[in-house]
Amino acid sequence: MNKAHSKLNEVRLASRIGYQFKNPELLQLALTHRSVSHKQNYERLEFLGDSLLGMIIANYLYQSYPTENEGRLTRMRATLVRQEALGKIANDLKLSQNLILSTGELKSGGHHRESILADTVEAIIGAIYVDCDDLNLLRSIVLKWYIPYLDHIEPTDQLKDPKSRLQEYLQARKKPLPLYEVVDIQGDAPNQHFTVECMVEGLTVMKGEGTSRRFAEQAVAADILKLLENQSK
Repeated sequence: MNKAHSKLNEVRLASRIGYQFKNPELLQLALTHRSVSHKQNYERLEFLGDSLLGMIIANYLYQSYPTENEGRLTRMRATLVRQEALGKIANDLKLSQNLILSTGELKSGGHHRESILADTVEAIIGAIYVDCDDLNLLRSIVLKWYIPYLDHIEPTDQLKDPKSRLQEYLQARKKPLPLYEVVDIQGDAPNQHFTVECMVEGLTVMKGEGTSRRFAEQAVAADILKLLENQSK
């Protein structure tokens, strides 16, 4: 991709996001997957963005639904910040066109992997905040992304983690339980990065990544569960 084309893509993405970065390198970092660089990637921005998103959505729900109790507000928030919801936001923003992935990750379809897209949305939230240091501006940007999904929020019953849901899905169909195996650990504690393979009968072995074994297992379980649910439709 030449520089002119890359710049045009950057301008178009900024327009879709609704924010022009003073420091464009922050946006590039938010789009960079760990497969490209173990040190310069979106993970720290994702950590920040995850907390900011939870706060923004919690505040919106608290202000917008004054008669709802804490339990229902918690379920409503879970509906809006779960991986599937962030995947929809990523698709609305067309982030798959701008992800910076290694050749291997690209070949394996990483630019369409929901877990990566969801992580990138959170990283962009973190990047915007670092760039502008204005929580009110960040809130207005994020809530604009959510406009199509805020009118009719139905609390999800899927508050169980993806690994538990995948196990229950397979048990209900009398299929063997998934097998998880750690195939790679990068870095030193506490800054390690895990890659886990998951084997499910009838499916190609799939991989998940995370900053702990548990997070990596949850990531791959979520991808497999989505695949199985789509196959059953």
